[in-house]
Parts: sequence; C-alpha cells; structure tokens
Amino acid sequence: MSNKKIGLVLEGGTFRGIFSAGVMDAFLMRGIEFPYITGVSAGISNAVSYVSKQPGRNLELLERFRNDKRYLGFENFIKNGAYFGLDFVYNEIPNIHVPFDYNTFRQYKGEIKVGVTNAETGKEEFLNALKDTEKWEYLRASCAIPGYFPAIKIDGKSFYDGGLASPVTYAKALKDGCEKLVIILTRPKGFVRKLSKSTAAMSQIIKFRYPKLEMLLLARHKIYNAQMARISELEKSGKAIVIRPLYTLESFEKDVTRIRENYRHGFDVAESYLPQIEELF
Repeated sequence: MSNKKIGLVLEGGTFRGIFSAGVMDAFLMRGIEFPYITGVSAGISNAVSYVSKQPGRNLELLERFRNDKRYLGFENFIKNGAYFGLDFVYNEIPNIHVPFDYNTFRQYKGEIKVGVTNAETGKEEFLNALKDTEKWEYLRASCAIPGYFPAIKIDGKSFYDGGLASPVTYAKALKDGCEKLVIILTRPKGFVRKLSKSTAAMSQIIKFRYPKLEMLLLARHKIYNAQMARISELEKSGKAIVIRPLYTLESFEKDVTRIRENYRHGFDVAESYLPQIEELF
C-alpha cells in the first residue's frame, strides 16, 4: 500500500451502487488498494467487499436476492419497520448465503470511515468500519433511508442514512489529510437534484420524532448540488479524479439483467481511468 494518503470517496444511491461495485472490482483486478476510504450508504457497503478482496461479491448478492422478499418487501416493514429485511441483509447474507471474508477485511491497514447522520443533531458523524460487528450495525445506520428503515441505535444514539447530512464525504477525506481523491459518483455529469414530493412529505413525518431532520431533508437537494459544484472544482484543479456513470441509473432497479449491465458499465468506465489512478500512487 502506498505511503501517500490517497482517498477513495463513495456516493450512495441504493442499487445505483452496483456501478461503484464494478469500478472497485476493476481496481481489484489491477491491484489498486487505497489507504483511506470513506462513503455513505450503498457506496460504503459495497466498499467492504472491495477491502475483503472479493470481486463479484456485490453483483452476486443482487443477482440472487434483489427480488427476494426477504431482501426487500412490505412483509419486512410489518415485521421490523423496514422495507429491507435488516437481519437477512446484514446478518444472514454475509454470514451464510454469500460469505464475507472477515479475515482479509480485518487485515486491512488503512482507514474506512462510514458516514452516518445523527438523528438528534442532524449532523454527520463517522464510524470506523473495521470496528463494526458481524451484523454490520454501522452499515445499517449509513443505509437507513427515512421511510425505508427505522433509526438505527448505536451506543445509545440514533442514526440515519449518512447521505442526508453529506451525500459525498469528500470534505471528510480532505480534513483527514488525503492529498488526492478518487470520487465515485452514481449519477451522470450534469445531474441536478430537486426537492421531491416524497422527501418533502417525509420531512413532515419525521419532524415529530427528530425535529433537526426536517430542515435537513428539505435542504438535501441544495446540499447535494453544492457538493457537486465543489467536486467539479476539485476535478478541474487536479485534486480529484471523478468517476461517473455515462447514463442514468435507477435507485431501485428491479431488472437483474440491467443491474448486471450497470455493474459492467462501472467496470468498463473504471478501466479508462486506471493509468491515471495508478500514477497517484
């Protein structure tokens, strides 16, 4: 691993993250290992299989379980207040169905920062993925989209999706001393986020339990667009290499063939950046 602090930064996006999985598998094939990784939601969740050096694992997981009701379905919401089957996704799959290589993961010598949003304060916080449990409490918290997940409790605090407070955690990587960044986004260049009706509605529901999240949800599109503008500046200045899909991906894609194509798209796009990324080290 390089002594230079080169940071890998990962956007979330539910099943859009399969693009990022393809990118990271391309890195694995070339032996590219980052000493620092940060991200939120599906981005950081897919990154743990990159760190455990299991190419294809994230794709296999969605190929087998994307349309399995144990993975995602209303029955789960009735049982535990989440549309995703929390125990199935974060316990059964990694520990039984698609085994995770904990030994290789724990041997990683770098830093992995999981972005989460504190439900009480509305502020971003970061957790050390290498200290997560084998039921992946930190990843659950980072993926906890309001309305699809309940708040996730860790050490007495309640957390939601890290992408609420900071959709792309490049600022954390810079603050932690990264000299250069490789940022993987899951939306094409030029995408402008708008306030959706569903987000506005959720802000009015969640404010009764977590008042700080109301304004955060209502401002989420502005936060995202401001971050994209800053990322563009980092890219132009040579501080960051930004890898994006060339077409729009669906956040809740159901078609497994399409999911496979999006994964391959990530792999193919990454290949054109490999020489440039290898020069960073």
